[in-house]
Amino acid sequence: MAAGRGFASVLTDLRPLRHSADFRRLWFGQSVSQLGQQMTAVTIAYQVYVLTGSSFAVGLVGLYAVVPLVAFGLYGGALVDSFDRRTVILATALGLWVCSGVLVVQASVGLSSVGLLYAVVAVQSALFAVNNPARQAIIPKLLPRELLAPANALTMASFNLGFTLGPLLGGVVIGWQGVEVAYAVDAVTFTAALYAVLRLPPLPPENASGRVPGLRSVVEGLRFLGRAPNLRMTFILDLCAMVLAQPRALFPALALTVYAGNASTLGLLQAAPAIGSLVAFAVSGWIGRVHRHGMAIAVAVIAYGIAVALAGFSAIGLPGMLWLGVVFLALSGSADMVSAAYRSTMLQSAAPDELRGRLQGVFTVVVAGGPRLGDFLAGSVASATSEGTAMVLGGCACVAGVVVAAVAQRRFLRFDARQPTL
Repeated sequence: MAAGRGFASVLTDLRPLRHSADFRRLWFGQSVSQLGQQMTAVTIAYQVYVLTGSSFAVGLVGLYAVVPLVAFGLYGGALVDSFDRRTVILATALGLWVCSGVLVVQASVGLSSVGLLYAVVAVQSALFAVNNPARQAIIPKLLPRELLAPANALTMASFNLGFTLGPLLGGVVIGWQGVEVAYAVDAVTFTAALYAVLRLPPLPPENASGRVPGLRSVVEGLRFLGRAPNLRMTFILDLCAMVLAQPRALFPALALTVYAGNASTLGLLQAAPAIGSLVAFAVSGWIGRVHRHGMAIAVAVIAYGIAVALAGFSAIGLPGMLWLGVVFLALSGSADMVSAAYRSTMLQSAAPDELRGRLQGVFTVVVAGGPRLGDFLAGSVASATSEGTAMVLGGCACVAGVVVAAVAQRRFLRFDARQPTL
C-alpha cells in the first residue's frame, strides 16, 4: 500500500482541474483547439509550397508570424492590463476563429493566393500575441497559489500534445480529403476554446483604466521588469536555453546526413522533445511540492543544456545509434517542461495583477523570439563546424550561461513560492 501511495504521488497532479470548473473548461478547450491550430500550421506550410514550389516561400511564413508576435506581444500585454481580460480573450479568440474561416473559404474556392496566406498568418500571430498573455494572466484569478505550478504543467502538456499530434493528423487529413478539410477541422475545434471563454465571469485587472493604452504603458511594464531581478532571471535563463542550445534547425541535416535517414527520421527527431515533455508531465505530481522555484529552474535549464550536449556527442561518436540521440533530445524536452512550468508560476505568483498582462506579453516575446534566434545561431555554428559540434557547444554554452547568471544573482536560487518576491 505504501509503495502504491508513493507511486501515485508522482503521477500527474490533476487538482487544478478538480478545483476550478472555469480552468477545467479553458484547459480542455485549449487542448482541443491546439490540435486544430497545429494542423493548420502544417497545412499552411504545405499549401504555400504547393503554390510556389519554393522552400524560401515556406520560410517566409515564419517571418510573417514572428514580426507581429513580437510587436503585439509587448503592446498586447498593455491592452490586457487595461481592459476586462475575459473581453480581451473573447475578442481575440473570435478574430482567430474568423481567420480559420478565411482559410477554409480560400481553400474551398481555389483562390491560390500566397499573399492572402501570409496576411492571415500575420493577423493570427498578432491576435495570439494578445490572447496568450490574457489567458496566462487570468490563471491566478481562477486558482490558489499552491495550484499554479501543476496548472502550468497541465498547460505545457496540452501544448506539447497538440505539437506532437497536430502535424501528424494534419498530414493524414491533407492526404485524405485535402487542405480545405484540414482547415475546417481547425475552425470546428476552435469552438471549444470559444465556449470555454464565454463561460468565464468578468475578470477585470486591478486598477484597470478602460482606455486604450499608449507607449508609456508598455514602457512602464519594461521598467518594472528592470526592478524585479527574480522575474528578470526567468527570462535570462530561458534565453540561455533557447538561444544558446536550441537544436531544432539542425534536425534536417542530422536526419539526412548524420543518421542517413529520411523524412520519417526527421519527424522522429522533431517529435522527440515534445514526447519527452509529455513523459515528464505524466510523472509531474511532485512539481507542486517544490517551493524553491528559482533553484528548480536553474537545475532544469542546466539539465536541458547537458541533454543537448549529450545528443551532440552521440551524433559525433555514435552516428549509427539514432535511438540514443532521440533519448537525449527527449530528456531535453522533459527538462524544458519543468523549467517552463516553474517560470510561468513565478511570473503569475510574484507579478502584481495590474502589470501581469504586460509581463506575460514579454514572456510571450521571449518564448517565441528566443528559439528563432537559436535557429540562426545553431545553423551558423553548424555551417562552420558540424551539426554534432554545434549541439555540444550550444549545450555547454547554456550550462555556462546559467552558472554565470546564478552566481551574479544568487537570491534567485533562494526564491520561495510560499513567499514570492520580485
